[in-house]
Amino acid sequence: MDVFESRESEVRSYSRHWDAVFDSAAGSTMHSEDGRTFLDFFAGAGALNYGHNNPVLLRPLIDYLLSGAVVHSLDMKTPAKRRFLETFQELILIPRQLDYRVMFPGPTGTNCVEAALKLARKVTGRTHILSFTNAFHGMTLGSLSVTGNSMKRHGAGVPLTNTSSVPYDGYLDGPVPDFLWLRQALEDSGSGLDRPAAVIVETVQGEGGLRAARASWLRGLAELCREHDVLLIVDDVQAGCGRTGTFFSFEEAGITPDIVCLSKSISGFGLPMALTLFRPELDVWSPGEHNGTFRGHNPAFVTATAALEHYWRDDRFAADVAGLATRLHEGLSRIAEATEGSVVRGRGLLTGIFYADPEAARRIAAESYSRGLLVETSGPRSEVVKTMPPLTTTAEELQRGLDILADAAEHVTGAPVTLTTVA
Repeated sequence: MDVFESRESEVRSYSRHWDAVFDSAAGSTMHSEDGRTFLDFFAGAGALNYGHNNPVLLRPLIDYLLSGAVVHSLDMKTPAKRRFLETFQELILIPRQLDYRVMFPGPTGTNCVEAALKLARKVTGRTHILSFTNAFHGMTLGSLSVTGNSMKRHGAGVPLTNTSSVPYDGYLDGPVPDFLWLRQALEDSGSGLDRPAAVIVETVQGEGGLRAARASWLRGLAELCREHDVLLIVDDVQAGCGRTGTFFSFEEAGITPDIVCLSKSISGFGLPMALTLFRPELDVWSPGEHNGTFRGHNPAFVTATAALEHYWRDDRFAADVAGLATRLHEGLSRIAEATEGSVVRGRGLLTGIFYADPEAARRIAAESYSRGLLVETSGPRSEVVKTMPPLTTTAEELQRGLDILADAAEHVTGAPVTLTTVA
């Protein structure tokens, strides 16, 4: 028994499915210490949108660390923070006509969600939050209270209160008009639903089965929130930073959330970093009312700035991502066609295949690993094979990954897959 099994907690998960000891990585490729090579269509669960050890980000990081500059600074002012804020304002906020205050909570996705929920309640004076079926927002108590997965919720150990779950786009799969029940419940004083402080939503449910909300549905939700003076929070932790093609995943819908949560790939390099963005009039915090020790991780500011400057100064990168996403969707559609009841879900480079038999998805993911491709599963029953390649993946790498996935799917299902070159 090695030290991972003898000493590390039973809570570990990815290492149970992928038993390799990974010791080096570059771009879309990872290598294990026993000499195996893996194509990475997992990308650190979305924390590595620009790939492993991207030299565009690595060089300024090394220069910064060797310069003697400040690494840890809580929320004090540093040149690295100034440059990040100026760059984020210039390249992301202003071109999209977004006027958001930038809050640095703790450095993870669940930290920025917790800050968003706390702020919404403070601003409105209300306690109730609405979330959606199959949502996932993090593993701390507040985030778990708006998460749908029962296994994760049970891990809280205490009742998760002051929230309600309502149907996500397509959940009812019937003729009932969108938001009919929710609209009526908000307008009826006898419905038993307290007027919420906020609604929190993912435009694509990364962990909940890759269900992607339609742009029209998101616009309807935003309108409903405005009508009833309810704050709209978009959790863009996994779907943001270009993962769906645009920097923010909600851009396609043309909505402006009141609060936005960003983490994972905002640092660009896999370093811990998170942002909670909100309209200026919502900035009602008292100094120090919400804080944390690791809000000022300057190396993350450096790599985040480098990523923005290199990839988001114009529209070329987004166009490249859109082209890659089209090829991925076409390839996955051909694989899905081979198995009755299978469909492609998701948007952009957050896309996968739903299988009616969840065991098929799990076995295909395992078979892909044995053939040198890292993909995970998604959904309440792990019924979706989830592909999340780095946004910098080449057309050749994408094709190779699709070929491996097709072979794995054919091996598991026995259904022949016809996959021609999609590049």
